[in-house]
Amino acid sequence: MSLRHGLLGLLAEGPASGYDLTRRFEEGLNTVWPAQHPQIYSELSKLAKAGLIEVDSHGPRRRIAYRITDEGLAEVRRWLAEVEVDHSFRMDTLLRSYFFWLMEPEDLKRRLGEELAYFERFAGALREHAGSKDRGEWGTSARTRAQRVGIEAAIRVNEALAGWARWALEADLMSDENFGNAADRDASAVGTQGEAPAGQ
Repeated sequence: MSLRHGLLGLLAEGPASGYDLTRRFEEGLNTVWPAQHPQIYSELSKLAKAGLIEVDSHGPRRRIAYRITDEGLAEVRRWLAEVEVDHSFRMDTLLRSYFFWLMEPEDLKRRLGEELAYFERFAGALREHAGSKDRGEWGTSARTRAQRVGIEAAIRVNEALAGWARWALEADLMSDENFGNAADRDASAVGTQGEAPAGQ
């Protein structure tokens, strides 16, 4: 995804100003594609020059609302249907995990506990939001249905990350003196199971 296609997708819903679009990013898209106010205004200018959006109206305090053009709608549809998906993934939490060996044990446990609480809390909030859509509180339009699909993905990702943080806390691999000997332990367990109990 690129910021320009995210903006085109939002403008396909109807005219909006830079402020409106910034708010929509903060409320819905910021978890998957963060965008700051200056970035959005800069991209809107580029989209207008490219003929993908145009001015819809002028409001107080130099507020400008934009609407998508036919060319812009064709472009966002082309991106959705034809452009190969970029599966690159950046996440601060997982980057840090590669360097857990540099942390003190108590600091690591605290950090993992914080991550677990965050992902559980966020997944819960998303689940509540999904429930309101399932009850029809947001209508039944195609846009609402697509948003419900996206929310479910976010729920499952955050639940999976909560499960990862819980596993990391419970496994405590950084303090496990037997780490790396799983094969030996498994072989020992198999051998023990195959032995007849004493006295037989």
